[in-house]
Amino acid sequence: MGNFDYLNGPKVVVIGGGTGLSTMLRGLKQYTHNITAIVTVADDGGGSGVLREDLGMLPPGDIRNCILALANTEPTMEKLLQYRFTDGMLKGQSFGNLFLAAMNGISNSFEEAVKRMSEVLAVSGKVLPVTLDDVKLKAKLKNGIVIDGESLIPKMQLKEKSPIERIFLEPKDAMPVEEAILDILNADGVILGPGSLYTSIIPNLLVNGICDAIEGSKAIKIYVCNIMTQPGETIGYDANAHVDALFSHGLKSLDYVIVNNGEIPYEYKDRYKEDMAQPVKYDIYGLEQKGIKVIEKDVLAIKNNYIRHDEQKLAEILMELLI
Repeated sequence: MGNFDYLNGPKVVVIGGGTGLSTMLRGLKQYTHNITAIVTVADDGGGSGVLREDLGMLPPGDIRNCILALANTEPTMEKLLQYRFTDGMLKGQSFGNLFLAAMNGISNSFEEAVKRMSEVLAVSGKVLPVTLDDVKLKAKLKNGIVIDGESLIPKMQLKEKSPIERIFLEPKDAMPVEEAILDILNADGVILGPGSLYTSIIPNLLVNGICDAIEGSKAIKIYVCNIMTQPGETIGYDANAHVDALFSHGLKSLDYVIVNNGEIPYEYKDRYKEDMAQPVKYDIYGLEQKGIKVIEKDVLAIKNNYIRHDEQKLAEILMELLI
């Protein structure tokens, strides 16, 4: 890596949730420690959903993953925080979620709890929940049906076989965390994605003031497009349809879209096809008509038999755009 000046590296804000975001953060922290991850708090499934219900706290899952991605911890500590209990009352719950829940118990706010957990784990950069309001994600399908709750959206969409028309938050006037707005306004780069379009990325854009801050920022605005379509969310979408969805939910402009042009091995194409997922195609001319530059690169990695972004290649591309 050479003598990289992490502390004076570009100010990067990444917006999203899920595994895609934490993968990208692992790559970015090799280049800059001026990273703010702004993370959705709309998830209501799994261990996060249980804690949300039980303790009335904001869901910790995506935040835990981002903290761990930016943490400078020993492998044992990371293993410990990602450990999921396999039986008893804590079955399915991750130790990292419980750690954050306990930190929440001794803090004045969830935002403070996230900061304190980040300090304990020596995080390079910071992780912020997009809002401290208790928000619920809903989706309206083209056939008029409204789905209530983030974890039900992909299941019900597949069942109804009707595309998502729009998603919205309740309450509609969720207020952003002020620091998130300030960091967007002061950023050199704002990166959206990769991750589930409707349940990880767009929920952040629906919080009051986030889209205005992105638009008002002098930052370079980049969307990292998913490599594969996602059953229950983006079946049949090309990169242009992903971008259209971002724009129809409040985003006003983008400078770059990063798409994968690496060849996906046949056996993976076939396996994903069984799940109705396929490589995301893209129409360069269509994106350029929107004033967006398209960056075609091989950013493909296969991890644990899943198609993912290559964190190293992706970080290098992003840094070239920002430095």
